[in-house]
Amino acid sequence: MIRVFLLDDHEVVRRGLADLLHSAGDIEVVGESGSAPEAARRIPALRPDVAILDARLPDGNGIDVCRDVRAIDSSIKGLILTSYEDDEALFAAIMAGAAGYVLKQIRGTDLVDAVRRVAAGQSLLDPAVTQRVLERIRGGVEGPRELDSLTEQERRILEHVADGLTNREIAAKMFLAEKTVKNYVSSVLAKLGLERRTQAAVLATRLLGPRR
Repeated sequence: MIRVFLLDDHEVVRRGLADLLHSAGDIEVVGESGSAPEAARRIPALRPDVAILDARLPDGNGIDVCRDVRAIDSSIKGLILTSYEDDEALFAAIMAGAAGYVLKQIRGTDLVDAVRRVAAGQSLLDPAVTQRVLERIRGGVEGPRELDSLTEQERRILEHVADGLTNREIAAKMFLAEKTVKNYVSSVLAKLGLERRTQAAVLATRLLGPRR
């Protein structure tokens, strides 16, 4: 039997997923939750083969849960289930070690097949997309030397600051905790020798050009 954990903040969705997976015959739902922090605590203890994780929740997101769980037990496969098709989320999912990223519009039989494939150790991530992400991490795009001290993630944070996004908006876009974004912004300001995010936005616009 393939052991599965479900994370989704809608009870009706969890019930529907549980019924669908149980009907497959070779899949057992060993736990479920509507809360990201609770799921991050329970999943390592239950040790499912696959954790189906909703990408966006009121108290966090499935991508952070995937990262936290795999840091404890890398044998647990993360399958991100989302309503949104977005490059930032896909990038974050790959970085978090997810084995798959599927839209909620997926057919039931296809989702069951996805669970089986992920449990068997296969990746559902498009190889071409994964390659682009890896190249982005390894090489990055040549940028202004003033930004050489920043990590790839810090550059992306800076770009969003230049777009005028708040920490909360950046957190939602990049699938990070708001506190994590705040820490990144503080690090960016320190590395650039600046005191305020408005200064960072002006600098980024000057160095990188208009963002919109």
